[in-house]
Amino acid sequence: MAALGWLTPRRRSATARSVLAGEASAEAARKSARPDAPPHAEPHTAPAPQQAPGTASGTGTAAAAAAEPEPEFPVPGDDLAAAFFDLDNTVMQGAAIFHFGRGLYKREFFRRRELARFAWQQAWFRLAGVEDPEHMQDARDSALSIVKGHKVSELMSIGEEIYDEYMAERIWPGTRALAQAHLDAGQKVWLVTAAPVETATIIARRLGLTGALGTVAESVDGVYTGRLVGEPLHGPAKAEAVRALAAAEDLDLARCAAYSDSHNDIPMLSLVGHPYAINPDTKLRKHARAHDWRLRDYRTGRKAVKVGVPAAAGVGAIAGGAAAAIALHRRRK
Repeated sequence: MAALGWLTPRRRSATARSVLAGEASAEAARKSARPDAPPHAEPHTAPAPQQAPGTASGTGTAAAAAAEPEPEFPVPGDDLAAAFFDLDNTVMQGAAIFHFGRGLYKREFFRRRELARFAWQQAWFRLAGVEDPEHMQDARDSALSIVKGHKVSELMSIGEEIYDEYMAERIWPGTRALAQAHLDAGQKVWLVTAAPVETATIIARRLGLTGALGTVAESVDGVYTGRLVGEPLHGPAKAEAVRALAAAEDLDLARCAAYSDSHNDIPMLSLVGHPYAINPDTKLRKHARAHDWRLRDYRTGRKAVKVGVPAAAGVGAIAGGAAAAIALHRRRK
């Protein structure tokens, strides 16, 4: 009966652990950020959005738009503004941790016994669709035990290879164009994700972005200890990370933008003056419409409903991705 308890959604607020996770992530992000990030990302063939980044898709009328044109956004030269992009299903199709797990499993990083355990845990998590604290703690402890003792440099090197194998072709062109608009305006652009900070940093660098906020795991002398710093960067912890980074970077959150597909990121989206729902789930779409937030959907048809579930993959690979992702985070010193 205990498992039934986490079939009921719960609201989470910021805790001491989420604040710690956010602050650690902000510190790691600033240390790994590109000091002089170029204004242009890697070449790509995606056309620029037909509407200005500040214009809602499918809302308003042509007459109203002509009568009251919106001011240019992002504002060129506004160095008090920045943009924060969720990663999974916002910038990238699917989950980065899943793709990373596929790469690790391919390299025989996991034992069959460990894989079976994570397959069971992740199957329950995906069916429930919500997070039970005790269940998630067990999953985190199991995952961290796998990478304990491994070198950070080893997994960073593997991460570079996995990006080329599984992630490079899964970037949403529309979202990438939005990020590029902020870069072209001279603003910094950060990924914000529950994925490992190392993995997130690799993706940000490949896309020409400023840097990334991600989950941080402790390491000593370049080796993972098997402990997280705070908790995974999810929900309220993401908001705390953005808040901490904004304070350190002297940003005005009222002038910043944030983009996400998930209702779990409502705390982060609510922090900024320009929140965007990208490829939104049902709850976020409803919330965005109720609060007059911008909406963009780059999916089509039924794919929009199921895009977050990698149906072609086996449960073992899904488990491997979750295991690796939760664990591959370290403390930057």
